[in-house]
Amino acid sequence: MKMERKTLRIGAAVIGCAVLLRLFGGSVLGGAVQALRQPQVASFILFLETGRILRPAQASETTEPPQTQPQETGPTGPDQQEPDLPVVFTSADAELIELHNSCGYEADIAAMLQEPLTWDLTQDGPAVLILHTHGTESFTNTENYEESSSYRTLDENYNMVSIGQRVAERLEAGGIQVLHDRQLHDKPSYNGAYTQSRESVQRYLEKYPSIRLVLDLHRDAIEDSSGNQVGYTLKTDAGTAAKLMLVMGTDAGGLYYPNWRENLSLAVKLQAQLEKNNPGSCRPMSFRSSRFNQDLTPGAVLVEVGAAGNTRQEALVAADLLAQAILDLAHGSVGG
Repeated sequence: MKMERKTLRIGAAVIGCAVLLRLFGGSVLGGAVQALRQPQVASFILFLETGRILRPAQASETTEPPQTQPQETGPTGPDQQEPDLPVVFTSADAELIELHNSCGYEADIAAMLQEPLTWDLTQDGPAVLILHTHGTESFTNTENYEESSSYRTLDENYNMVSIGQRVAERLEAGGIQVLHDRQLHDKPSYNGAYTQSRESVQRYLEKYPSIRLVLDLHRDAIEDSSGNQVGYTLKTDAGTAAKLMLVMGTDAGGLYYPNWRENLSLAVKLQAQLEKNNPGSCRPMSFRSSRFNQDLTPGAVLVEVGAAGNTRQEALVAADLLAQAILDLAHGSVGG
């Protein structure tokens, strides 16, 4: 009996297909093939062949998305930022540094670049001290000059205190805690400036042992053959910048300074980074016999931010370059 019903169903299907082909010819063949792929047609054909009715799947079987395992997080997870790494210097980077040696000591710049800089300026506590031994120094077109001397002013909006403030703001925005000593150490006596600034540095180092870098910011003074003040500049994406000059001391003058090589090693790394970021941003490093209070800590650098012939705006752009190089070195350096 089952066989007879199946035969009748198959025969009805064959007759139906024949009628369609007869009425519509070959044009219906492509449409028929597509129709056979539809779920309803497939269910009907299954009924013709087997007599079974295909029950549609429940909504929960078709609409619920497949379960997925949560994505792992960790060193390679999507939310993990790449950790800050030390800068890598190679011996070839020594070509970036020009040294004006007036002390007579030998300095192996390539070897110093390879020495690791093991600090992290982003750790808790003040890490950078900015001060000004000659804080009244200022720039061309500066208002409020002292009556007795050009290119000097007591106004912090125009003298070196304003340049130090710019560096401090940039460093703090990058996550480094900064102490900015705004004292004008060259007042009342210009000749006693280094004695006064030495006392200031000693007080800060005693109170804040977390300090790793002491920046003494000055501006240079250069005259041409006619007695006019000269300012060296560099074109940058942020505008015209005054050129920087790092001044590093030794014990060649007879004063106690056992760690001058360590400070020089830091200075050559800073200048190399400045030159990597903006080629031509530095004048030749001045390597001198005096110690400039750098003996007080193994992280002391004197920087001439432009010269009297530069404008204050050019010095501010240079301050940004200096701050960025320090930020780049905030996690130290290694030899490559």
